[in-house]
Parts: sequence; C-alpha cells; structure tokens
Amino acid sequence: MIFRSLLLAASCTFWGGTALAEPGPAISGPINTRITGDIVPTHDPVLVKEKATYYVFGTGHMVSVKTSPDLIHWTAQPPLFTDLPDWATRAVPGSKDMWAPDMSFFGGRWHLYYAVSTFGSNRSAIGLFTSPTLDPKAPDYRWKDEGPVVMSHPSDDFNAIDPNHFIDADDHHWLALGSFWGGIKLFALDPRSGKLLDPPGTPITIARRHAPAGGPAPIEAPFLVSHDGYYYLFVSYDYCCKGANSTYYTVVGRSKDVRGPYQGKDGSRLIDGEGTIVLRADLEEQERFRGPGHPGFLRDTDGKDYLVYHAYDRLNHGASTLRISPVEWSADGWPVASR
Repeated sequence: MIFRSLLLAASCTFWGGTALAEPGPAISGPINTRITGDIVPTHDPVLVKEKATYYVFGTGHMVSVKTSPDLIHWTAQPPLFTDLPDWATRAVPGSKDMWAPDMSFFGGRWHLYYAVSTFGSNRSAIGLFTSPTLDPKAPDYRWKDEGPVVMSHPSDDFNAIDPNHFIDADDHHWLALGSFWGGIKLFALDPRSGKLLDPPGTPITIARRHAPAGGPAPIEAPFLVSHDGYYYLFVSYDYCCKGANSTYYTVVGRSKDVRGPYQGKDGSRLIDGEGTIVLRADLEEQERFRGPGHPGFLRDTDGKDYLVYHAYDRLNHGASTLRISPVEWSADGWPVASR
C-alpha cells in the first residue's frame, strides 16, 4: 500500500525556486519529546510552510490538515475536501478517499498531488489540485481541480500512488511515485501544467525490491531532496498500517543524476532494494514508536532541515502519530535524523 509524503514551502525557500517567508521559530531540544496537540492520527504526512504557519497534510478524511506556529503545538483543521472528484470515482471504482498528499509551490500556486486507489490494487490514479494560498481566510483561497496526472492499471508494472513532485537543478520537473509492483518510478512533467509531458516519456525505475517467487515487494513513499550537489531519494521498505506490529523503515540513497542510480553510503543500490537506513524503530528496550516511515522533508527558512513521518505508538494502541526529526548532514554528506 500506500499511505504517505512532504516538500517545503511557499513563502519560503523550496526546491526549484524561492518565495518570501518569515524566519522560522527557535527550536531547542528534541521536537519529538515536546510535540503536542492534534498529532494523532497522522498518516503519510507532508510538511510545508506558508508565511509564519506550518502545515501538515496527510491521508484520511479527504486530506487531513494540521497547523502549527512552531512545529511543536499542532491544531487539527477542517479537511480540504468533502468528496472525490467525479473523474476519480469513475477511474478507480470503489475509491473513497485521497491518499498520500504531496505539496509543492511553483508557478505562483500550490500544487497538491494525491493518490486515489483501493487497498492492494494497482488500478490507481494521481490527481492534482492547485491554489494560490493555503490560508482559508485569504480572499484568493480556492482549490481548483486540475484532473488526473497519471494512472496505472493491472497490466502496468507500477502503482500510481505516493506522489512526490521535484524540481532539479536544471529546472526540470519530475514526479516520483510508486508502491510495491515494479517499485518507484520517475515521470517527467510539463513545468507549466504540472502534468505529464505530451507525449509522455517512458517512466524511469529508480528503486525497487526483489520479491520472493509469488510474494510481495514492499517498497513505497518516495521523496526527493537536493543537497550539496547530490540528489537524495528516500523510500520506505516493508509494511506500514499494522499498528505497533508495523515493520516500516526508511532508507536513503544519493546520485549526481536525478534519474539515478541511487546508492547508499556503502555503495549498495536502491534499484537492488538496499541503501542506507535513516529511520527505523526505537531500540528494543524502548519499543514505543514502531514502523517509522513515509517521510517528507522540509528545509526551513532559517536553513534547518527536518524529516516528517508517521510512526505507530505502542503505548497508544498503535496509533499513527506525527513525528518530526531535525536532520544534520555528516561530513561525508549523509542525512542523520535525530530523535
């Protein structure tokens, strides 16, 4: 499956462009020891910032919304939508919700990519909404349905869920997506429309797992980040959505080319189902937050980096919980997420 994402910023610095923003708040001490408010349930979070407000969007209730002034105190807001677009219910019969939202800001508008599917099926679609602002009180606030972006069918070797929009150093736009099946795919996008090029190019496989004969290949939730001349690809392995029994964990690889190959610190390749672990469950003697994954990445206006993800709280009946980890970069250029 399937639930997921995060990008950074409108009215802040983001991959592929800049916009004005207020400085971020001073954060001291581990965020996850102090985070409070409406952090449950949170699944597949994407974290962005507009002006002085942080937003977390996630799977559920037609895109769940939480806001915070400081990354610590979170308040649930009304969901973005009440119903699926008509095209989505026709394209994916039985679909009832929007999964794994991804937010990016370009062309003067926020672009919300989201997935529509049913559990265990690759008859799926990724759609797009746009709005000039995230603030419901702003006079120009309005989400426009831009329709479908890409679809997958049982005959395809990919699953069109878990979207992540990315702009590379040459201002080329890409959409990474995928879950199980043939792994993570990369599609080239038209920068004006935010949709596939016309005619669409061939999708590029950038990560995958090798399943045992007849078995599943659990990989999903891609997220692309640029740092110091490299592209970094985060993906989650194994199984989410099983509460405290979830085995989800997240790995990262990097490449000089956005199309790959992505390699871990030891040279292992994400195309071979390997890479460098960046998020995993707490130590056995703690055993509280299990299955951390489906991460997003925020580079804040003060230059600090954060990974946002969900994990399942064993002390709260396995509830899917918002987690935010500051990221430091090692001397040899690898992200280290603190707890």
